[in-house]
Amino acid sequence: MQTETLFSSTIAAVSTPRGKGGVALIRISGEEAAAVAGRCFFPKCGKSIGELEARRAYFGDIVSGGKVIDDGLCTLFRAPHSYTGEDMAEISCHGGMLVTQRVLEAVFAAGAVPAAAGEFTRRAFVGGKLSLTKAEAIAEILDARSDAQLEIAAAQRRGALSEKLEEAEKELIALCGAVYARIDYPDEDLGEISDDEFADRAAAVLRRLEALASTYRAGSAIFEGINTVICGAPNRGKSSLYNALAGEDAAIVTPIAGTTRDTLERDLPLGRVMLHLVDTAGIHGAADEVEKIGVARAETRVRGAELVFCLFDASQPFSDEDAALCELLSGIGAPKLALLNKLDVKCGVFTIPARYRALFCAVIEISAKSGEGLDRLRETVEDLFSVGAIETSNGAVVTNARQFAALTEARTCVGDAIHAVRSGMGADVASSDLERAIATLGELDGRRVSEAIVSEIFSHFCVGK
Repeated sequence: MQTETLFSSTIAAVSTPRGKGGVALIRISGEEAAAVAGRCFFPKCGKSIGELEARRAYFGDIVSGGKVIDDGLCTLFRAPHSYTGEDMAEISCHGGMLVTQRVLEAVFAAGAVPAAAGEFTRRAFVGGKLSLTKAEAIAEILDARSDAQLEIAAAQRRGALSEKLEEAEKELIALCGAVYARIDYPDEDLGEISDDEFADRAAAVLRRLEALASTYRAGSAIFEGINTVICGAPNRGKSSLYNALAGEDAAIVTPIAGTTRDTLERDLPLGRVMLHLVDTAGIHGAADEVEKIGVARAETRVRGAELVFCLFDASQPFSDEDAALCELLSGIGAPKLALLNKLDVKCGVFTIPARYRALFCAVIEISAKSGEGLDRLRETVEDLFSVGAIETSNGAVVTNARQFAALTEARTCVGDAIHAVRSGMGADVASSDLERAIATLGELDGRRVSEAIVSEIFSHFCVGK
């Protein structure tokens, strides 16, 4: 990718959220950023835009069609000392929707073109200001819906994952370099690297890559979320649990069995895990046609779940409907938690029969009404997906499928190299596998990556970032 080919234009966009606010910010980036700003912003100090000191805010008039439409501040950033690495200007105006639109139109009339989604960050990536994992971290910061997401994304933005990847790549390059130098310059005293040393050093890198890859289970649970289904026979408190986890009355709750007839869905954090939570109709032998549809949908969602919360009424004996539900769950491989609800009115008569206990990873007593037991539920879910062992504020965590796939490929290549050298093929042959691993790590962090992958990643950004 060539920066001058991709980014010959000067772009602009509103970088603050749409709506009424105190201040709005219009961001401009490109070779003509200062010239564009100079055609619509006139500093009160009497200097031209070109005479302004970089990285200082200047007060002035914002002009369109010869008329002053607002006053505000303009700050210049000279390449390469800017977010994108290009010349940039940022104009701050009053935050009304109409005035912001008029200022943006003035910037376009001055020669800028509309920025595409994520184009500012894409320019920063192409210009070498950001690695690809750091760019992804910025998107994760913007989209964060939990403290855990925000902490990990901030650490990735500081380079927690990039640094680990770079360390592994440098060691593999050093290994290949040592082998090829010995082959290309046999008469030079460059030192010998034995096959055993080659294998040991490659194995050390493999352990680092495996340690990184092992964080994906937790990273996926925190960022991509777990498809979690609440199920149970009618009137077990499923909707009450859904409301308790949502923190509001999102589902209708009544003492009447069968109140919920369709699925309700919401993304919400449970501790450090993001749940794609689904509330379902009570599973039973429904006679009503509408209820039958709801039950069928509930069973379908349970079969496709990654995690199942199975509710039982702890105040009543284990019933035939509970047994039928357990039979359904017996054919499902996802982790299942038995939640004994109504702890606040429990009479000590409920027990799960021995033949069904092995279905569940844990049995947790809760009260959806009072919230008792929900802390243990949170801890159990975090442990199930290895989140409890993750250091969110400083640790390197693999957070998406693209990163994990590249790490998996790199691990395979390094493993092939170790196998080759230990099978007697020699370090020179094994080095070709390490070269593939190096290329894959470069793709993971963006040093060698296809245009299609870059476009896909930045398409998820908002305009103005």
